[in-house]
Amino acid sequence: MVVERFSQNLINTGIFKIYIAIGFFATIIFFTFNSELFSPLQMLFGAILVTVTLKGFSNLMLSFIVNNFSLDQKRMEFDNRYNEDKINLLLNQLAVKDIKEDKENDEQSDENSTQDKKEEAAS
Repeated sequence: MVVERFSQNLINTGIFKIYIAIGFFATIIFFTFNSELFSPLQMLFGAILVTVTLKGFSNLMLSFIVNNFSLDQKRMEFDNRYNEDKINLLLNQLAVKDIKEDKENDEQSDENSTQDKKEEAAS
């Protein structure tokens, strides 16, 4: 999912389209300046061949970038976030447990103090 989103964002930036367009126009300029050496059919096939080759190179670069994309950092961030949430949950449960115990202790001490007062009043 992360790699797919990364590769889609990389494609949507248009860097590969710009790369291919620059190569195409550079080829056209090359053939324009050297028009005495090439026939029109050679120029057409040359421009097509260079464009297809550049498209292949851009796909190759994209595959290398995606293959070298590391998920270890994303996995560590996810694990840290998961562990942090789990620790916070356990701390909250411990705090609730402590509050309940404190209330029970307060109730018991109140009961003991009322019993002590009754015993003092009876004696």
